[in-house]
Amino acid sequence: MRRIFFTLFFNFLIIVAFAQVQTGKASFYADKFDGVTTASGEKYRHNKFTGAHKSLPFGTKVRVTNLANDKSVEVRINDRGPWVEGRIIDLSKAAAEELGFVNKGVADVKIEIVDAGDGKTSDPGRPIEHVMVEEKEFYEFEITRLNPKGYGVQIGTYQELVNLMRLSDNLKNSYKKQVTIQVKVINGIKYYGIILGKFSSRSKAEEFREELKMKFPDAFIVEYNRL
Repeated sequence: MRRIFFTLFFNFLIIVAFAQVQTGKASFYADKFDGVTTASGEKYRHNKFTGAHKSLPFGTKVRVTNLANDKSVEVRINDRGPWVEGRIIDLSKAAAEELGFVNKGVADVKIEIVDAGDGKTSDPGRPIEHVMVEEKEFYEFEITRLNPKGYGVQIGTYQELVNLMRLSDNLKNSYKKQVTIQVKVINGIKYYGIILGKFSSRSKAEEFREELKMKFPDAFIVEYNRL
């Protein structure tokens, strides 16, 4: 797996990516969301096996296992969320039914990556990185390749370049910390991890992670020379 680090220096305008196994709580979409456009540009359908994750690239296929009954289902990530603390995935109603927790509403689950995906939605004519932008949206930045040391706080891992630039800009302006991008190539697909800050000790990085906890509950500390 190839790794590259670089920083983005924005004028005006300008995440380990995901562990192979993740555990936490799953919820599912309410019926009222059927037909609503998801973050990938697809419409949510309750009878399809899809899900929402905060950082996994669109098109990623994951196996979700209900830890209470050991039932499993494979879903494709096509949306962002859930935004409730402690929840790691939102599932379609069909997937929740397969896992047997519709009546309970939430379940303790394990997520495992099955396939990193091919970067396409179910519509072969539209790329998954379909992101609505303003008619005139410009970004200017300089890139410096790095061999960083110390510690940082990884916010998430992304594949969509527009989202990467927007979030990097917001983080830099909000927290006044250096934004470092880690480029990973997995199965021929590039992923971009956003790491905030450069700290000389883990304790200082932990203090900053606590500051981010409310907005980014899944943020975690990384040691640059071990990535």
